[in-house]
Amino acid sequence: MKITVMTADEQIISLDVDPHESVENVKALLEVETSVPLQQQQLLYNGKEMKNIEKLSALGVKDEDLVMMISAAASSAPTNNLSFNPDGSAVNPGAFQQHIRSDSNLMAQLFQNDPELAQAVLGNDLNKLQDLLRERHRQKSDLRRQQEEELALLYADPFDVEAQKKIEAAIRQKGIDENWAAALEHNPEAFARVVMLYVDMEVNGFPLKAFVDSGAQSTIISKSCAERCGLLRLMDQRYKGIAQGVGQSEILGRVHVAPIKIGNIFYPCSFTVLDSPNMEFLFGLDMLRKHQCIIDLKDNVLRVGGGEVSVPFLQEKDIPSRFLDEERLSKQASSSGTPVTSGTTDRSNIVPTGGSRGDISQGPDFEAKVAKLVELGFGREAVIQALKLFEGNEEQAAGFLFGG
Repeated sequence: MKITVMTADEQIISLDVDPHESVENVKALLEVETSVPLQQQQLLYNGKEMKNIEKLSALGVKDEDLVMMISAAASSAPTNNLSFNPDGSAVNPGAFQQHIRSDSNLMAQLFQNDPELAQAVLGNDLNKLQDLLRERHRQKSDLRRQQEEELALLYADPFDVEAQKKIEAAIRQKGIDENWAAALEHNPEAFARVVMLYVDMEVNGFPLKAFVDSGAQSTIISKSCAERCGLLRLMDQRYKGIAQGVGQSEILGRVHVAPIKIGNIFYPCSFTVLDSPNMEFLFGLDMLRKHQCIIDLKDNVLRVGGGEVSVPFLQEKDIPSRFLDEERLSKQASSSGTPVTSGTTDRSNIVPTGGSRGDISQGPDFEAKVAKLVELGFGREAVIQALKLFEGNEEQAAGFLFGG
């Protein structure tokens, strides 16, 4: 016989069934037609629910009779509101958000397992919430696909070279993932951005934020900063050259001595003046050594003069935002060669631009100059470097050595 089934959304379905068919088998046929799981179906005949174990004939169902079908999903509005789209986003993000917010236990679990999603649920940006739900769905899909691929590799032909390469790659990636997870648990600070070391100083009476970099051999001041501090008039242009490192930057000259104030004490300091738009003042290794500085990371201070003065390193909030613009500094450093984080300016890479260099380290005159400067108490290697730097000029090399 034929019966007509009307669904909750007014879909009409005709079924050919045996009069002695059970209600459960009819639901199985409807599951194929409507994709509604058998367990979620509720069939009504003459307003009464039809039990799974009952027969159609026992219920009085006859040919061409009408049966109503209600699905549990359709009869429950909250459940429908909490369903998800194929991409993982919520069908009704507002209802989903309110449902999660109203369940304190669920919110506590969410804060523990996924704080970012928990914050989005508490926030007012539904678009952000939807994006996070899509991202979590994609991550789960990727993980499931990866697990399926790993399972397939277990049954791969052991003599298949490509399959063995994939197994090797999967094992290596698993080791990387485990290492990453261990780092997140035991060393989470490794994923945080490291703020460089800055201290408050005064150069020639003008306050500024000094970048402390023990990896940079020379102390550097930019042209604009030197002009602001009133030092540009003291710049010796005979020390022009090129600073070579990651790229290169033009050396405009050198200020042989000027006062800097660290804490409440003044110290003499020498500067290399660079045409550097991205670094105002860099306190390099030459002055760190000259003034017996200690970078104390335990107490987060710079100790000067063997400890007679201690100044704290600045917190991130106290450092001008332009100094923390890492992307901009990195781009400029790659083109200028100015040391930003790794101290790439080396005196051995400062090339004077005037005169002919040639090989000045040969001949008795050069050795005589070396011997004379060594007698003053400087190391032979330092003397040779200084003489090469100033093309054999003994007076300039001596001034350089005494200033360093």
